[in-house]
Amino acid sequence: MDAKPIIEFKDVNKIYDNGTVGLKDINLTVKPGEFLVVVGLSGAGKSTLMRTINKMHNPSSGKVLVDGVEVTNLKGRSLRELRRKIGMIFQNFNLVKRTSVEHNVLSGKISYYPTWKSILNLYSKADKQQAAVALDRVNLLEKIYMRADELSGGQQQRVAIARTLMQDPKIILADEPIASLDPLTTQAVMNDLKRLNEEDGITVVVNLHSVPLALQYADRIIGMRGGQLVYDQPIDQVTEDALSAIYQPI
Repeated sequence: MDAKPIIEFKDVNKIYDNGTVGLKDINLTVKPGEFLVVVGLSGAGKSTLMRTINKMHNPSSGKVLVDGVEVTNLKGRSLRELRRKIGMIFQNFNLVKRTSVEHNVLSGKISYYPTWKSILNLYSKADKQQAAVALDRVNLLEKIYMRADELSGGQQQRVAIARTLMQDPKIILADEPIASLDPLTTQAVMNDLKRLNEEDGITVVVNLHSVPLALQYADRIIGMRGGQLVYDQPIDQVTEDALSAIYQPI
C-alpha cells in the first residue's frame, strides 16, 4: 500500500497583488522520506511553491495539506505547531552573525520558550546537549563556541541545518541552499541534507538551479515554468534533455 502523502497540493493557485502569477493549477503529492528536487528558471515559482508548504505564502485558491492537515487557515498556536515540524533553510543562512554557533543552533527551539528566556540564552541542559549532537552530525562540533560570522559560508549553512535539526522536523525545505557556495562546500551541504534524509527519514524538498546536482541527489525531480508544474519524474526516468527543456525561455 502506498504511504499517505506528507505534502499535498490540490488545485493550488497563487496570484500576487500586482497580478503576477506565482502558481497555477498545482496538483502535487510528496511521499514521506522523499528527497524531492524542484528545478526551473528564476521566477518559475519554485520559492512560492515551497513557501506555501509552511504558510509563509498563502495560496489564492486551492488547498495545501501537511501530514493530513490543511495549512491554509491555520493561525496562532496551530500554525506554530505546524512550523515546528517543518525546518526551513534559506540561501542567505539567516543566522545571528554576532552570537555563538551554539546560540544560533539553540534558536531552533525558540518556539518552545518564552521570548525572555531565549534572549537570555536560558536553554535547558538537555537542549544544549541536543545542540552539540546536531553540530556533531554536520561535523561542526569544534566550532560550537565561535561566533557565526567567523565561519565560512558553507559552515554557516551547515549551522543552519543543525538549527533545523533542533526542531526534530518531519520535513526540511531548502530554498537554493547552495546558491552562494563554492563547489566543495556545496557538496558538503548537499551531503548533509541527503544523509539526514536517508538516516532520519526526513522528507527533503530542495530548490536548485543545478541540473547535475539534481541528478546526483534527488529521488524525484519536478520542474516549474511560469508557475506551472511541467515535469515530474522519479530519478530513474529522468533524462537530461527533458530537464534542459525546462530551462528554455518561455
